[in-house]
Amino acid sequence: MSHVSDQELMKRAQADDTVAFGRLYDRLAPRAFGIALRVLNGNRERAQDAMQEGFLSLWRSRAHYQPGRGPVQAWAFGIVRNRAIDTLRRNGRHDEHRSNAEHSLEFLAAPGDLEASVIGATDSRALRPLLAQLPDQQREVIVLAYYGELSHTEIARHLTLPVGTVKGRMRLGLIRMREILS
Repeated sequence: MSHVSDQELMKRAQADDTVAFGRLYDRLAPRAFGIALRVLNGNRERAQDAMQEGFLSLWRSRAHYQPGRGPVQAWAFGIVRNRAIDTLRRNGRHDEHRSNAEHSLEFLAAPGDLEASVIGATDSRALRPLLAQLPDQQREVIVLAYYGELSHTEIARHLTLPVGTVKGRMRLGLIRMREILS
């Protein structure tokens, strides 16, 4: 299959040929990894994650590829590059604001350390049923904060809400979770 063009491999992938997509991945992954690595300033782990997310996106959106709009390589590398930029923004902001977010969570904790009583008393499996009992708006901000590791500011930007609204929903949700645990 080494003599088959990238265009032909993509055409086969569009017909749900996973072997063809695997071959395309084998061809493009090294260069895609290099692109992600450059965007992510040499962070190999994040580059690998961004590359894999990019190729998952390629697989999911393979039906949308149009050969007349450009080569498969350009399309694939553009998607991986965008995933790397998203990772850089997400993790860069997270790293930059981590101390502020941790300080904000300490501030939100009620007497008796609300956060510790909720999160410390549960593991990931036990947390899911608690989250399921919360109103959607409270659950959403808590999931973005704890699983998405986003700061209040990032959550506000993501949901297009004021930061105060995000903090309020977070506090109410944590209070409700503590009540459920009691």
